[in-house]
Amino acid sequence: MTITASMVKELREQTGAGMMDCKKALVATDGDMAKAVDWLRENGAMKAAKKENRTAADGLSKVVVNGNKATIVELNSETDFVAKNEKFLALLDSTVNAIAAADPKTLDEALALKGADGTTLEEEIVQARAVIGEKISLRRFANVEKTDDEEFGTYMHNGGLISAVVVVKGSKDPQVAKNMAMQVASMAPEYVSSKDLPAEVVEHERQIQTELMNNDPKNANKPDAIKAKIIEGKISKALEDVCLVDQIFFLDQDKKVGAWLKEQGAEVVTFVRYKVGEGIEKKQENYAEEVAKMAMGK
Repeated sequence: MTITASMVKELREQTGAGMMDCKKALVATDGDMAKAVDWLRENGAMKAAKKENRTAADGLSKVVVNGNKATIVELNSETDFVAKNEKFLALLDSTVNAIAAADPKTLDEALALKGADGTTLEEEIVQARAVIGEKISLRRFANVEKTDDEEFGTYMHNGGLISAVVVVKGSKDPQVAKNMAMQVASMAPEYVSSKDLPAEVVEHERQIQTELMNNDPKNANKPDAIKAKIIEGKISKALEDVCLVDQIFFLDQDKKVGAWLKEQGAEVVTFVRYKVGEGIEKKQENYAEEVAKMAMGK
């Protein structure tokens, strides 16, 4: 059967796959459009599987709020260029909305969610890999709940390179919650207050400060009680930046967040912050070397 340009165009518009892939699919299925779609999905899945070992450290995060529930996700790609792709953005939207609607507890549960056409979220991601040509992966998500007398604050920086959702109580002013989301996004606290610090974190810092104290000759003749007091002070100082309420408020450098919240009659209950790619070691590409290899036919 003759494969016409219009057939290739139709298949490409239907699937988003490349022109040559569409032509190969139609040739392989003797022009059967439905079978060609399946062929692309099957072969796309095989191609996507080859991308599994590649590093996806770029991408975007996103927050959506539905009533008393907020959902935040991080969807990764290999390059920031692909993160601007319309298909990637559409996948990000469908991913966060599916997770918001179903409230899965684990990544496996999230990937198994089915859309209206019966396609799972994992299959949708695999198809996107085949079309976009990069490894795409759902890295993490969280569903955050609040009560009727609490307020959500959300903020997405640079289109979602950093996203934050905060639950605030004691104030129904949405700007208070918004300010806290911006504080969390920009200053990257790890805990709401020192009360939330795990014992092992404090003990680790105590060991560091004790070693620094004992290794400094200036402290050799100080009484143990004085040393202990100095160490505790240094622990508090070292850990204040990881506690939201102890940070300097980004809108007023003369105040700490805790003091500003007290003025508003508010307090932060919890927060979630995602910075895209944090903790993922990116492979460093040597493009000059790659181009030289290509030129030499390697």
